[in-house]
Amino acid sequence: MSAVLRLVDVHRVHGEGEAAVRALRGVSFTAHAGELVAVMGPSGSGKSTLLTISGGLDQPTEGRVEVEGVDVVGLSQQQRARMRRTSIGYVFQGFNLVPALTAVENVALPRELDGVRSGQARRDAMRALEEVGIPELADRFPDDMSGGQQQRVAIARAVVGERRLILADEPTGALDTETGEEILRLLRARCDAGAAGVLVTHEARHAAWADRVVFLRDGVVVDESGSAPVEDLLQASHP
Repeated sequence: MSAVLRLVDVHRVHGEGEAAVRALRGVSFTAHAGELVAVMGPSGSGKSTLLTISGGLDQPTEGRVEVEGVDVVGLSQQQRARMRRTSIGYVFQGFNLVPALTAVENVALPRELDGVRSGQARRDAMRALEEVGIPELADRFPDDMSGGQQQRVAIARAVVGERRLILADEPTGALDTETGEEILRLLRARCDAGAAGVLVTHEARHAAWADRVVFLRDGVVVDESGSAPVEDLLQASHP
């Protein structure tokens, strides 16, 4: 399997001097094509920081971040923004949809920002909405959708344009159990189709959808599992 995402000895320090907060301390981490990796750990362990750095939304203080072999740290802000539009899909817990745009317009937006003609962008968006099972909601606005429907639109936006890296930050946190399972099934299917996925979650039952679980504590990878039950990993990772 080829590595879609690679972090090498990544550090992230917020602030300076005595007020400095070390969010990540020498983290090395890889996600391969076709693989869904769950990242777990207590609050403040660095999970969200790992995700924002992986997606080019934040920069490490030290270390290397590669997406499909490209050093993200060495890119300009404009180049990183283009990579997020073409190669990286980000699914937020709070959906982050534009209220004034319909579902299909929300999904098409990254393609249009990347210079794709509006007609093609809409066709790409419709394919993504079909993939997540809600093509009939194409012309509906976010306020007229349920939370689960909005999250499906958010996932469609994250995968439109054949993105190879899908990053999901607690994507089921605002959803009921049944809808949350459907969202995880969509992420799993996208990885099975060849993308690499990274799922930040605090629930073992959600991590069970992953091929591998990485456990963070105080900004350090303290354990990793590819075969042991998630519950065993959680127990072993606690002091």
